[in-house]
Amino acid sequence: MAENYKLVDAPVEQPLSMHPKKFALWLFIVTVVMIFAAFTSAHIVRQADGDWLIYDLPSMLWYTSGIIILSSVFMQWAYIAAKKDKLEQVKLALGITTILGILFLFGQLKAWEQMVDANVYFTGNPAGSFLYIFTGIHALHLISGVIYLIYMLISSLRNKVHSENMLNMEMSSTWWHFLGGLWIYLFIFLLLNH
Repeated sequence: MAENYKLVDAPVEQPLSMHPKKFALWLFIVTVVMIFAAFTSAHIVRQADGDWLIYDLPSMLWYTSGIIILSSVFMQWAYIAAKKDKLEQVKLALGITTILGILFLFGQLKAWEQMVDANVYFTGNPAGSFLYIFTGIHALHLISGVIYLIYMLISSLRNKVHSENMLNMEMSSTWWHFLGGLWIYLFIFLLLNH
């Protein structure tokens, strides 16, 4: 006697997947977070030793914080415009973001000048050293972000940034927003712990 079997199509679960370049970026972001978590922890521990120099944060850090927030707004505009194939807006927004990134770096140099004018140096007291380390290492990472922005700007001028080619746009946007968020964290940390 033949038995009739009915095959039922069970839903097939798709494995979670991520482009290898995005995965590498996220691993790098986690590494950077760990580095700055270690630095901020060391700052708190070292501050408790008692020979801590009390100083005013450079006023330029307020301006650079505003610049990095504004640059993140323009970066998001570029990302949204790319998804909608508004190529002229992509070019404009990436150009402005790049300029703001460069202004941020110059602002950080000006903040260092303000620190020197206030007699706070890299050597001499750990309080000053930590400020230079925080801003210097963040600036190195931000330089990589500006280089990526320049690459994206050139790509957009060649009309290679659009809804069908979003990988680099997504990655540069993620990296830039991370760098902005990291700076805001560092600035608030310094405001509370200088």
